[in-house]
Amino acid sequence: MASIEQVLADYGPALARIAGAYERDRALRDDLVQEIAAAVWKALPSLSDPAKLKPFVFRIAHNRSVSHVARQAARPRVAELDEGFRDEGADPEARLVENERAQRLVESVRRLSLPYRQVVTLLLEDLSYEEIAEALGLTVNNVGVRINRAKAQLKAMLSDV
Repeated sequence: MASIEQVLADYGPALARIAGAYERDRALRDDLVQEIAAAVWKALPSLSDPAKLKPFVFRIAHNRSVSHVARQAARPRVAELDEGFRDEGADPEARLVENERAQRLVESVRRLSLPYRQVVTLLLEDLSYEEIAEALGLTVNNVGVRINRAKAQLKAMLSDV
């Protein structure tokens, strides 16, 4: 069985990106990542098939993220600029263009309805359709349909700008 340290070493950055797909406030996003890590730690002993660790961890991450969104829905939101995506090696103009493109994509993913946001976020984490299906409790065909619809919506959102 994998230890929580190994799980966080292998999947920690992906869990942070998943949390970022659901929460734009940095402090709340950090809290969500901690909540996900605690939930994974608590649930690890119940994992019966170590070969299914990846979808197991991502299912917990998405379930916690959905719960977080439900709790935060009534609170007023204030967006802050995220300086964490800075590449100091690029010239300022190139950095600005790249940050704007990344921000537009992140905001577009956040605007997707929850079923589409879930599959896109997991797809961006390099999960296979089978792993996404297992993580979300869907059929592989349903995952494919959701991904195609999400891509069409993202393309429309990004072409409007």
